[in-house]
Amino acid sequence: MKRLQGSKVQVEEFHPDGGVDSVRGVCQLLRLSWHLRKRRYDVVHTHDLWSNLIGIPAARLAGVPAIISSRRDLGHLDWYKGSRRIWLRRIQNLSHMVLVNATAIRDALISEDRFAKEKLRVIHNGIDVERFPRVHDRPKLLRHAGAGKLIVLVANMHSEVKGHSWLIAAAPAVIAEFPLTQFVLVGDGERRREFENEVLSLGASESFIFLGRRDDIPEILACCDIAVLPSLAEGLPNAVLEYMAAGLPTVVSRAGGNAELVEDGITGLLVPPRDSAALSQAFLKLLRDPDLARRIAKNGQRFVQENFSFERLVQQVEDLYAEQLPQHARAS
Repeated sequence: MKRLQGSKVQVEEFHPDGGVDSVRGVCQLLRLSWHLRKRRYDVVHTHDLWSNLIGIPAARLAGVPAIISSRRDLGHLDWYKGSRRIWLRRIQNLSHMVLVNATAIRDALISEDRFAKEKLRVIHNGIDVERFPRVHDRPKLLRHAGAGKLIVLVANMHSEVKGHSWLIAAAPAVIAEFPLTQFVLVGDGERRREFENEVLSLGASESFIFLGRRDDIPEILACCDIAVLPSLAEGLPNAVLEYMAAGLPTVVSRAGGNAELVEDGITGLLVPPRDSAALSQAFLKLLRDPDLARRIAKNGQRFVQENFSFERLVQQVEDLYAEQLPQHARAS
C-alpha cells in the first residue's frame, strides 16, 4: 500500500470479515461486484486464495470481459482439503484463465484437480534484480554475528512448511566442523517460540540469530554467505530468486517450483525435503569448497538476472491481458 501512495492507482478495499461464506463475506462480494460493474472494468486478476474466492464470483456477476485467477502454491494449506478444494476448483473454473507461477503447480492442477491444460498459463515470478548489491555493513545490521560464515533463511514462521525444524536439526553437524558458522533466521510467526526452543534444546543458541520480520532483506542478504530454503511444499518462491540475485550459493529442497530455479550443482544445490542429514552435507560441501560456492553463486545470479527480471514479468502479464480481453469480450 505504501508503494502506491502518490501514484495514480486508486485503492479500494473489500474485507470479507468472518469468511467468504459469512453474511459479511457475501455483502462484500456483492459490493465488489457493484463496484466492478459501475466502473466497467475490463480485466479482473485475482492473485491468491481469498481474492479468488471473492473476486471471481464478483467479476462474473459484474460481467467483466476477462477474468484471470491465480494459483501460487501446491495446495498445502488446510483450506485446500476436502470439499473446500472441490468448491475452489469450481470457482476457479469460472475464470477464463488460471495463472500459475510454476510448472509444478500447473502439472498438479491438471493431474489432481482435472483442470484443462489450455486453461492454465505459467508465468514465473520476477524481482527487481537491481535491489541486491553485494556491499554491506555487517556489524551494523547483524550485531550478534561473529567472524564465521552466515547461513540465512528468509521465511515466515506460521507453520512447519518452510522447514525450520529440519534446518535446526542440520546445524550441529555443520557447527562440529565449522564452529564459527551461524544461522540467520529472518521472519516471524506463531511458531517462532517453538523454533527458538528447538535451538535451545540443542544447546546451539550462540549459533542462531533470530531477526524477526525485516524490511531490509537485500542488505541482510549482502551480509550472508550461504542461503537456504528447506521447504516441505512450495510454489515458485521469491526468497530463492532473491538469494540468487544477491549472489549467494543457495541450498533448497526439491519441492514444488524450487527445481525450476535450481539446477543441482550448477545454480544451486538440491536436497530432499525433511532430510536434515542431506541439508548439513550440502552446507559442508559449500563450506569446504569456496571455489564451488563462488561458481554456483555466480551461475545462479546470472540465471536470475537473465530470466526473472520484473520487466519480463510485467510484459508477460500485459501480453496475457491483451490476449484474453478481445477473446472474451467477443464471447460476452
